[in-house]
Amino acid sequence: MQIRLGNSESTHCGFLRNPPTIRFMRHYADRLHDAVTRKKTAALVGLDPRLDQLPEDVLAAARSRGGSENDIAASAFEEFCSRIIDVVAPLVPAMKPQAAFFEQLGPAGCLALQRVILKAREAGLVVICDAKRGDIGSTAQAYAEAYLAGEDPDAAIWGADSLTVSPYLGDDTLQPFVDVARERGAGIYVLVRTSNPGSASFQNRESDGQPLYRHVADVVERLAQETRGDSGYGIVGAVAGATYPAELAELRAAMPSTPLLIPGYGAQGGGASDVVAGFDKNGLGALVNSSRGINFAYRREPWKSELAPDQWEQAVEAATKAMIAELPSA
Repeated sequence: MQIRLGNSESTHCGFLRNPPTIRFMRHYADRLHDAVTRKKTAALVGLDPRLDQLPEDVLAAARSRGGSENDIAASAFEEFCSRIIDVVAPLVPAMKPQAAFFEQLGPAGCLALQRVILKAREAGLVVICDAKRGDIGSTAQAYAEAYLAGEDPDAAIWGADSLTVSPYLGDDTLQPFVDVARERGAGIYVLVRTSNPGSASFQNRESDGQPLYRHVADVVERLAQETRGDSGYGIVGAVAGATYPAELAELRAAMPSTPLLIPGYGAQGGGASDVVAGFDKNGLGALVNSSRGINFAYRREPWKSELAPDQWEQAVEAATKAMIAELPSA
């Protein structure tokens, strides 16, 4: 638990006119643990807005508000994601907006991302910004300070609880993210064994008798152990895909203090049986992400046949509940 002192102002006699506000910053993994336990699920809903797949009512409303093409798209993205938040906030503990879909729209998209993150935070969700940042020295520090708000959404401009981070410039590049996360009650998820088909071309390359992803995992686990909270997990997590279940099981065993973020479930082909090995014996220690399978559930069966296009929010709710029913209960 970190203590932060708010601003204060002293008089000419040295007395405090406005006494400092003391904020107790709760450990990220402990906050996440509590949220998962409270919702009784490790389901994580990703937000991947794609203009060509948005419901027509959302697009029509955005067009009526006017502006440039990017303004209209950003407005549609914000409304679409905000309405998903309203649907899933009572059901799941966390949400993961993909920054790239917003950033492609320029300033309007970036503002939409910021507002979506803050809306999710106001709804009580833990927010992982999926931006995969990573750089050296002061640049990594700047990224960390921009994204990692931790427990207090006002502590960083983007307002996220946690951030995905690339380690491939070296382990020293992770430290600025760890330092800011520790200070603010935030977390990071380091790319270790990702779910994409081509990930093995680098991540499985042998070095000193083991694949590269295991070397990264060793660094991540050390940092997680150094930052453990009451839950037994650290503020440094790992991304490990459901599309490689044997390696997911291997990483869970090798990283007992590391919270896992598991992509690849649903639209990428991973199923409930593929993610089981990512959890500890209490059904905790991992989040399982589904983005397209929930965002655009109205475009696929069985909901495509059962619901009208303007009932897409009902499809989001049904798909989320179906995912929750498939996953291990927390």
